[in-house]
Amino acid sequence: MKKTKNYGLVYSTDKGRMCPQCGHPEKQCCCSKQKSSPPGDGQIRVSRQTKGRKGAGVSIISGIALDDAALKKLAKQLKQKCGSGGTAKNGIIEIQGDHRQTLVDALNKLGYKAKLAGG
Repeated sequence: MKKTKNYGLVYSTDKGRMCPQCGHPEKQCCCSKQKSSPPGDGQIRVSRQTKGRKGAGVSIISGIALDDAALKKLAKQLKQKCGSGGTAKNGIIEIQGDHRQTLVDALNKLGYKAKLAGG
Protein backbone atom coordinates (compact mmCIF):
# COMPACT_ATOMS: atom_id res chain seq x y z
CA MET A 1 0.00 0.00 0.00
CA LYS A 2 1.41 3.35 -1.04
CA LYS A 3 1.26 6.19 1.46
CA THR A 4 0.37 9.58 0.11
CA LYS A 5 0.75 12.91 1.80
CA ASN A 6 -2.59 14.57 2.29
CA TYR A 7 -2.33 18.28 2.87
CA GLY A 8 -6.11 18.46 3.19
CA LEU A 9 -6.88 21.97 2.03
CA VAL A 10 -7.19 22.32 -1.75
CA TYR A 11 -8.77 25.77 -1.99
CA SER A 12 -9.35 28.49 0.53
CA THR A 13 -10.89 31.92 0.13
CA ASP A 14 -8.22 33.21 2.46
CA LYS A 15 -5.18 32.06 0.46
CA GLY A 16 -6.57 30.95 -2.91
CA ARG A 17 -5.34 27.79 -4.65
CA MET A 18 -2.93 25.54 -2.79
CA CYS A 19 -0.09 23.57 -4.38
CA PRO A 20 -0.77 19.83 -4.05
CA GLN A 21 2.95 18.99 -3.82
CA CYS A 22 4.30 21.41 -1.21
CA GLY A 23 1.08 22.64 0.43
CA HIS A 24 1.91 26.35 0.06
CA PRO A 25 -0.33 28.90 -1.68
CA GLU A 26 0.19 28.84 -5.48
CA LYS A 27 1.90 32.25 -5.53
CA GLN A 28 4.41 31.14 -2.88
CA CYS A 29 4.96 27.64 -4.28
CA CYS A 30 8.58 26.58 -3.90
CA CYS A 31 8.55 23.17 -5.60
CA SER A 32 8.32 24.48 -9.18
CA LYS A 33 11.13 27.01 -8.73
CA GLN A 34 13.71 24.45 -7.58
CA LYS A 35 13.97 22.57 -10.86
CA SER A 36 13.92 25.50 -13.27
CA SER A 37 17.12 26.35 -15.04
CA PRO A 38 17.97 29.69 -16.55
CA PRO A 39 16.99 30.01 -20.20
CA GLY A 40 19.88 29.76 -22.60
CA ASP A 41 20.00 29.91 -26.38
CA GLY A 42 22.88 27.46 -26.52
CA GLN A 43 25.44 30.16 -27.29
CA ILE A 44 27.84 31.10 -24.51
CA ARG A 45 28.90 34.73 -24.68
CA VAL A 46 31.86 36.29 -22.87
CA SER A 47 31.74 40.07 -22.62
CA ARG A 48 33.14 42.91 -20.54
CA GLN A 49 30.96 45.22 -18.48
CA THR A 50 31.66 48.30 -16.36
CA LYS A 51 28.10 49.52 -15.85
CA GLY A 52 27.27 50.16 -12.19
CA ARG A 53 30.76 49.28 -10.98
CA LYS A 54 32.38 52.74 -10.81
CA GLY A 55 34.59 52.02 -13.83
CA ALA A 56 35.89 48.67 -12.63
CA GLY A 57 35.44 46.09 -15.37
CA VAL A 58 34.24 42.53 -15.00
CA SER A 59 34.06 39.70 -17.50
CA ILE A 60 30.51 38.40 -17.90
CA ILE A 61 29.77 34.83 -19.04
CA SER A 62 26.15 34.32 -20.04
CA GLY A 63 24.12 31.65 -21.82
CA ILE A 64 25.29 28.64 -19.82
CA ALA A 65 22.34 26.33 -19.19
CA LEU A 66 23.44 24.78 -15.88
CA ASP A 67 21.78 24.54 -12.49
CA ASP A 68 23.06 26.67 -9.60
CA ALA A 69 25.39 24.06 -8.09
CA ALA A 70 27.08 23.24 -11.41
CA LEU A 71 27.30 26.94 -12.29
CA LYS A 72 29.10 27.72 -9.03
CA LYS A 73 31.48 24.80 -9.58
CA LEU A 74 32.31 26.06 -13.09
CA ALA A 75 32.74 29.60 -11.76
CA LYS A 76 35.22 28.35 -9.18
CA GLN A 77 37.31 26.64 -11.88
CA LEU A 78 37.29 29.77 -14.05
CA LYS A 79 38.19 32.05 -11.14
CA GLN A 80 41.17 29.83 -10.32
CA LYS A 81 42.24 29.87 -13.98
CA CYS A 82 42.16 33.69 -14.06
CA GLY A 83 43.53 34.19 -10.55
CA SER A 84 40.81 36.62 -9.55
CA GLY A 85 37.51 36.80 -7.68
CA GLY A 86 34.00 36.67 -8.96
CA THR A 87 30.51 35.30 -8.47
CA ALA A 88 27.84 33.14 -10.06
CA LYS A 89 24.21 34.21 -9.80
CA ASN A 90 21.04 34.23 -11.92
CA GLY A 91 22.64 32.05 -14.60
CA ILE A 92 25.53 34.50 -15.14
CA ILE A 93 29.17 34.18 -14.07
CA GLU A 94 31.06 37.39 -13.27
CA ILE A 95 34.87 37.34 -13.09
CA GLN A 96 36.65 40.45 -11.84
CA GLY A 97 38.93 42.05 -14.40
CA ASP A 98 39.24 41.76 -18.18
CA HIS A 99 39.95 38.06 -18.77
CA ARG A 100 37.79 37.53 -21.84
CA GLN A 101 40.26 35.67 -24.05
CA THR A 102 41.46 33.49 -21.18
CA LEU A 103 37.85 32.59 -20.34
CA VAL A 104 36.96 31.76 -23.96
CA ASP A 105 40.00 29.48 -24.24
CA ALA A 106 39.22 27.78 -20.91
CA LEU A 107 35.57 27.23 -21.81
CA ASN A 108 36.49 25.80 -25.21
CA LYS A 109 38.90 23.35 -23.53
CA LEU A 110 36.10 22.27 -21.17
CA GLY A 111 33.88 21.43 -24.15
CA TYR A 112 31.66 24.52 -24.23
CA LYS A 113 31.29 26.54 -27.44
CA ALA A 114 32.05 30.09 -26.31
CA LYS A 115 32.59 33.30 -28.24
CA LEU A 116 33.53 36.89 -27.51
CA ALA A 117 30.65 39.35 -27.42
CA GLY A 118 30.68 43.12 -27.39
CA GLY A 119 33.46 45.49 -28.33
